[in-house]
Amino acid sequence: MIIVLRPDASEEQIDHLLSRIREMGLTPHISRGIERTIVGVIGDERLIRERSFQSTPGVEHVMSILKPFKLASREFKHDDTIVHVNKVEFGGNKIVLIAGPCSIENPEQLMKTANAVKAAGATVLRGGAFKPRTSPYSFQGLGEEGLKLLDEARRATGLSVVSEVMDTRDVELVARYVDILQIGTHNQHNYALLKEVGTLQKPVILKRGLSSTVEEYLLAAEYILSRGNNQVILCERGIRTFEKATRNTLDISAIPVLKHLSHLPVIVDPSQATGNWRLVEPMSMASVAAGADGLMIEVHPEPEKALSDGAQSLLPEKYAHLVSQVQLIARAIGREI
Repeated sequence: MIIVLRPDASEEQIDHLLSRIREMGLTPHISRGIERTIVGVIGDERLIRERSFQSTPGVEHVMSILKPFKLASREFKHDDTIVHVNKVEFGGNKIVLIAGPCSIENPEQLMKTANAVKAAGATVLRGGAFKPRTSPYSFQGLGEEGLKLLDEARRATGLSVVSEVMDTRDVELVARYVDILQIGTHNQHNYALLKEVGTLQKPVILKRGLSSTVEEYLLAAEYILSRGNNQVILCERGIRTFEKATRNTLDISAIPVLKHLSHLPVIVDPSQATGNWRLVEPMSMASVAAGADGLMIEVHPEPEKALSDGAQSLLPEKYAHLVSQVQLIARAIGREI
């Protein structure tokens, strides 16, 4: 349910409304817009009575949210959500560039990559410390030592940093070192993990599951939002289809669909989607043209020696060229890098 307040609703009236909602065993989520303040009411639908709030002082009107994903929907919040990460804004006119190695391997590899992607225009450094691999015998990441290296790179370059968290037991650990938590594709349906990051007031990049529909994906985001963390960034990274020419199939159409259904910012990971470094640049350009708010790209100084995902990693000079090409697309549609 959405409760739209009158433009002249006082803080006392708003507090009274929130108290009434909580007394009914429901959870209020307040969104203050430029012209209107609205309150989303979440909980057991049997307890919700639209008429019971219609006469509450300060209330203009009450309506039901039809989408199963309540807080993520445009019905709840019409304006685009801007997620702030230090000086970076996800969801604004500027397209955010996230780049770095799939896995943090050693200090030299990470710092060399960090300096190169920053010089090319990236504002966020990515790097995996805990790596979910298909084979249990593959490189699994450096763990906390990798997080420490990522923190050192942040201090040295001024870049914001993002890394994946895989386990509820590691959420606080990873959160101590990074500016953005990432939930990977294999954990889209890990509801315990989604709830845990939802209790933090820290931005979260949520990647789409391998075989997830858009509705299932937005319902996963809803788990985070419903726990009070509204700093969610959606990431399309390709889905599993019958096609074998690419690692996954990048669902370009999901970008405008998500932006139509939801107010959350949407970024794209063309590296994971294609699995082939040659395809990363054209898919990056296509993603920006389709309305993506950012790009997450894997870069490595020596891809042939990479401990994971070398085939889809760009050399630093290739990444710099990609940024120049993406910039042309951004300008053509009235955006900037």
